[in-house]
Amino acid sequence: MSDDILIQAHGVTKVYQTRDGAVESLKPLDFAIHKGEFVSVVGPSGCGKSTLLKMVAGLLPVTAGTLSLGGQPITAPRKDVGIVFQSAVLLAWRDVLSNILLQAEMRHMPKGSARARALELIKMAGLAGFEKKYPWQLSGGMQQRASICRALLHDPPLLLMDEPFGALDAMTRENMNLELQRIWAESRKTVLLITHSIPEAIFLSDRVIVMSERPGSIAAIYDIQLPRMRSLDVMGTPEFASYAKQIRKHFYSEGILDQ
Repeated sequence: MSDDILIQAHGVTKVYQTRDGAVESLKPLDFAIHKGEFVSVVGPSGCGKSTLLKMVAGLLPVTAGTLSLGGQPITAPRKDVGIVFQSAVLLAWRDVLSNILLQAEMRHMPKGSARARALELIKMAGLAGFEKKYPWQLSGGMQQRASICRALLHDPPLLLMDEPFGALDAMTRENMNLELQRIWAESRKTVLLITHSIPEAIFLSDRVIVMSERPGSIAAIYDIQLPRMRSLDVMGTPEFASYAKQIRKHFYSEGILDQ
């Protein structure tokens, strides 16, 4: 495996056993994600996107094939990943700083260095001045920024994001796309994003993996050759529209994906 590859999948499948028999969730998948890349996965609901993310995190076992992170097979929950879910999952009785430091408590990190890193992340995420605010005092976008800080506290090489902005309104979601691009550029983490939104995937990504309907397989992988850093204006360019048109061609049912 190349030294710059962080995630490698060879023939990875997922089959669930139910009372009615085996249910195939993912057909054999083959792909590689390089260190520092921002990769998005798009596809219709139920195609196995979140299942794939959970397997990369080690939260679900692979049925067949090999899946590795940093050259090591993924056989159990990984400590060297950060995960951000659709909901920020912040504790209502903890302020922003202590919500972020929950990660340190769970991982038994040294208190002093954890607090110093938390404050650095808060500044990077544009939350300086809100350290002592509680979740109910924050907007949805600010809550998700705090969630991203918590996921990055232990300095993982990989950030996994499962529809992190799906519950936000359109304007907040666009702003969070800008914020996530900035955080990614500053942290230089590898990011694997699950999303239903084609524009979001194109805007944020170096590459977009397009999945088919269940059982999920990789229909195509697109290299997004748009200059960094990207402003929202890029969404109005012919190049952006061309990528969106190519990706949408994979989905024949109206309304499968966010437009």
